[in-house]
Amino acid sequence: MHKKPKNSRGLPGSLGGRTALRIWTPPLPTPPRRPRRPQPRRRAKPAAEPLAPGLQKRSEDLARLEAALFIARQPLSPRRLAKLARLADGTKARALLKELRRLQDDAGSAIRIEQIAGGFQLLTRPALGPWVRRLLAKPSENRLSAAAMETLAIVAYRQPVTRAEIEAIRGVGCEEMLRQLLERDFVAIGGRTEDLGRPHVYQTTNRFLQAFGLARIEDLPVLESSSPPPGDGPAPAEPGPSA
Repeated sequence: MHKKPKNSRGLPGSLGGRTALRIWTPPLPTPPRRPRRPQPRRRAKPAAEPLAPGLQKRSEDLARLEAALFIARQPLSPRRLAKLARLADGTKARALLKELRRLQDDAGSAIRIEQIAGGFQLLTRPALGPWVRRLLAKPSENRLSAAAMETLAIVAYRQPVTRAEIEAIRGVGCEEMLRQLLERDFVAIGGRTEDLGRPHVYQTTNRFLQAFGLARIEDLPVLESSSPPPGDGPAPAEPGPSA
């Protein structure tokens, strides 16, 4: 009986007494390496240069003042502007308003600071008025009628004035016209007279000044009239040449 050699187990290259077969495989071909494209050099971002002082340079105080004017829907007094822009006082606000107006004029800006209705407001320049009005055309029912405009003109030039005085000038009743003007906030009741019945007197408002672009009521255009205002009496006669 044939016996296996004792040293055949565990020898390298043997599997249970059988010789392991080694199969040779050729190495896989490696793809050729593509040449690396030169990467463009990244240019370093230039450091942000500080803004040089120029015609349009705004200080922090001036920028806050301009922002307050931009969001305002009505004229603001210098004291109110100083409070909104965190300025020292109204004098500082007035100085900045003057500087801002100069900057706007130098730049040819379409808007400009205007003094109106006892305050200051950003408004478009008069040359752009017709074009802006076409863009913001209001319905016809929001406009004042000719009769209401006549009544408003009498109040503006004769204030404080009673309803009886207005009707004496126009020759017709004006109760409805006054009611419309009171609702539009163009006219307000300014008190009562000492006459019989203590009738109300009417006067214009800041809304009237704002709507007509007036800084104060004294800026109304002067009326050229040959007849003296009612109640003032005849005009004094001019002295003639001496005999």
